[in-house]
Order: sequence, then C-alpha cells, then structure tokens
Amino acid sequence: MSALFVEGVSILAPGLIGWNASRAVLTGERPYHAAALPPLAANLLPANERRRVTALVKLALHLAQEAVAMADCDPRTVCTVFASSGGDSEVLDQICAALTLPDRPVSPTYFHQSVHNTPAGYWAIATGCARASTSLSAYDGSVAAGLLEAAALALTEATPVLLVACDLPPPFPLLEHRPLTAPFGMALLLNPTATAPRLATLQVRPVGHRAPTTLADPDLEALRRGNPAARALPLLQTIACATSGRIILADEGEIAVNVDIEP
Repeated sequence: MSALFVEGVSILAPGLIGWNASRAVLTGERPYHAAALPPLAANLLPANERRRVTALVKLALHLAQEAVAMADCDPRTVCTVFASSGGDSEVLDQICAALTLPDRPVSPTYFHQSVHNTPAGYWAIATGCARASTSLSAYDGSVAAGLLEAAALALTEATPVLLVACDLPPPFPLLEHRPLTAPFGMALLLNPTATAPRLATLQVRPVGHRAPTTLADPDLEALRRGNPAARALPLLQTIACATSGRIILADEGEIAVNVDIEP
C-alpha cells in the first residue's frame, strides 16, 4: 500500500492531555501519571446543539479539532472516519432505563443521538464539512479497522482523511459487562500527498491474525489494554519518538493491521 503522511495528531486520556504534553510521556522522558481529564465544551457547535451533546461527542470533536488545527487545514476539505468500539453508552443507558418505566419516556434528544454516526453528524454541523464520512465499530479492533478504512479512503480518493477513535467507560450496570478502565481518544490527519512538515510516514496493510504490539511501560500498557481506542498507543508512541518501526494493531480475534512507520 502507498504511503500516508501524518500531518496532525491529537490524544486525550488520563495523564495524556494533548499531543504536546503527551510526547514526553510517550518517549519516556517523563513518567506516566494518570490525571483527570479537563472539562470539554464543544465550542465549535452553535449554542443550541452544544447543550445537547454527550461526553463522547465532546471528546470526538475536541480530538478532531486539535488534529485539524495542527495540520493547519480547512476542515471542510477533509473526509472523516470515526471509530468507536461501542458508541455512546451514556445514550444507550438512558434509553434502556427509560424503557423500564411505565410510559417508556424515551427522550427525543437521546433517540436521535443513539445512532453510531452522531459524532460525525455534529462534526459536519460544527465545520460545514460535506465530505464523505464513515462511522464504524469493530469491538476491540475498532482502531485497526478505522485506520485501515481511513487509509483506503485517503488512497483511493486521493484526499486527506481525519481518523478519530475514542471510547468512554460505560455507566453502571453496563460497566460490569464492558469493563473499560479509563477514557481514551486519539485522532490522526492522514494525507496521501507528501507535504512538509509532517510528523511521520505510514504504510498500512491488513495481515492475518497477529499478536498486537504492546508497550514496555506497565502503566501505559494497562491503559492500552483497558480501552479499545487506546490500542493506538504503540503507533502514537512511535510517532512521538520520531523513529522507524513496525507495529501491529490488533484485537484478540481476526482483525490485524501492519503499520510501517518512518519519521
């Protein structure tokens, strides 16, 4: 597969607040310490929509905005891929709870937010982007599937593509059955056309079942294993270190993607 050039990157997780602050942790210059996420406001949206959005949408928009800003590109010109292993569990919980009540009072707001492409829709509202967009889920392989989809879209359409992957721990009692340990989100702005400056060059291809690349730091590895979106951490670490490398993004089943990275 042809090369893709990383023009923008963002990350948000406990102890990894933005790309600039996170690079020192990912390169090993500073130890990792989990810390609470800052409040997110979705300021790109008009006030009426801003009041309605959930935490997952705010996270996705924050990540997308930071990656596009780093790439210094017009968001209206960029195709998008949004990946999440389970979508908006906050909305799912609210709808399920409402269905247990006598009159089944499902909120119209929650009903329209229950679709998997809600973050993509709010991104289009916020930016005016009418380019192609894909929203997908592949359980624990959602990052791998999202990167493969973004690479295919960028190369076949010869256009920049923004990949956003994020997941939040679900509320109780869903948490008992889907025990995500921490929130995590990341975004990459991928361009099939060589530009300068760029953060890294990627070549992405699907492979047969492979064991995923892991992290040497036990705390970062626990974060990687504790959230499907955090499976991207080995890729982000290699980009942060500005080194060449080969990593495997994979779930525990059949989804595996080989990524060759050059600075």
